Amino acid sequence: MDGSLIVSNILNPPVLFFFLGMSAVFVKSDLEIPAPVPKLLSLYLLLAIGFKGGVELAKSGVTQAVVLTLLAAMLMACFVPIYTFFILRLKLDHYDSAAIAATYGSISAVTFITASAFLTELGIDFDGYMVAALALMESPAIIIGLILVNLFTTDSNREVAWSEVLQEAFLNSSVFLLVGSLLIGILTGEHGWQVMEPFTQGMFYGVLAFFLLDMGLVAARRIKDLQKTGVFLIFFAILIPILNAAIGLSIAKFIGMPQGDALLFAVLCASASYIAVPAAMRLTVPEANPSLYVSTALAVTFPFNIIVGIPLYLYGIELLWR
Repeated sequence: MDGSLIVSNILNPPVLFFFLGMSAVFVKSDLEIPAPVPKLLSLYLLLAIGFKGGVELAKSGVTQAVVLTLLAAMLMACFVPIYTFFILRLKLDHYDSAAIAATYGSISAVTFITASAFLTELGIDFDGYMVAALALMESPAIIIGLILVNLFTTDSNREVAWSEVLQEAFLNSSVFLLVGSLLIGILTGEHGWQVMEPFTQGMFYGVLAFFLLDMGLVAARRIKDLQKTGVFLIFFAILIPILNAAIGLSIAKFIGMPQGDALLFAVLCASASYIAVPAAMRLTVPEANPSLYVSTALAVTFPFNIIVGIPLYLYGIELLWR
């Protein structure tokens, strides 16, 4: 692989701010970001990317390529938690296996946004409807994870409040805002884009850099939790994203996605949720250990993807699409 891709990715300002956040923890700086600020920044990023995706979807319309991409997204969102569950069962119990499998079956919107910035930096085009794939892939893994728990658990007294599960899966703030912004983008089209551009485009990279600064702080604080996960889960958190990306790229090649879309699809397949799914798992699978599924997703897979994974998946695309 061309090392310049990794260097180019690392020298992206948002990624450098991620390292700045991590280094602040390592050198014991008193740098802190007040709790409501990261929430506001994440809501802005979801609004901006959802709105832009909607505008792009209004331009392209619902074509065969759009339908195939969305079907592929739903397929991977259901398939990944099933086979990762059985890999995890080699070392873990049903509860932890299902919670971690659900985490890796879902997606990280920030990794997707970082990959979008990487493509923009390289001048590689991608279609806005990939945001719809992002929205579709966030929730199914929660349902699949709970089905796996109920299929394999022997606790007859265990009851699942499915109304709460569905509420968390499909109406959590991330999914609701992303889908809502996508629909507003579709309805307002080019006129809406011209009105909103200074907010949704002009501020985007600055907000992303600030958000990744906070993610660096959080990820570095989670590293000590890796002592509880053991070597098996650390290897899992690095190798499973690569496997998921490889499967995603094979599907992308088969259905004829362009290179930019293929990279975003691979990143969606390879990323892991550290917000929506952990929140749902704490609510519905309290028997699972949060330090396992949060620390592996946030302290291993997230940094791996934004530093090495994104350039690695692009390298795979350059080989497959020749």
